[in-house]
Amino acid sequence: QVQLVESGGGLVQAGGSLRLSCAASGHTFSVNAMGWFRQAPGKEREFVAAISWSGVSTVYADSVKGRFTISRDTAKNTVYLQMNILKPGDTADYYCAADPSRSPGRLKNEYRYWGQGTQVTVSS
Repeated sequence: QVQLVESGGGLVQAGGSLRLSCAASGHTFSVNAMGWFRQAPGKEREFVAAISWSGVSTVYADSVKGRFTISRDTAKNTVYLQMNILKPGDTADYYCAADPSRSPGRLKNEYRYWGQGTQVTVSS
């Protein structure tokens, strides 16, 4: 099994920045692709960004492209999400996900392991 623990969420004003972290533990040898999803109140969980095991391949949702950056430290089994120029519409619970697949997917069902989430609130 793989455990994922997110951190770094909080309250920030519009235009500000936050960096989320997700640390993997357990059977981390089975972790390759990692991603971030978010879920706003009353809405479906949606894709934000994902990264391959090597870090060479990244994909982003159009809504965050150019503002968010996903990266990973393989030695620390940690993935990061740097969020800049935050908007009130970015307010959501952010979830880390991981899967043995090497390709960073955009769909929820492409990820086997999930964290508990960290809350991000952007005030106007």
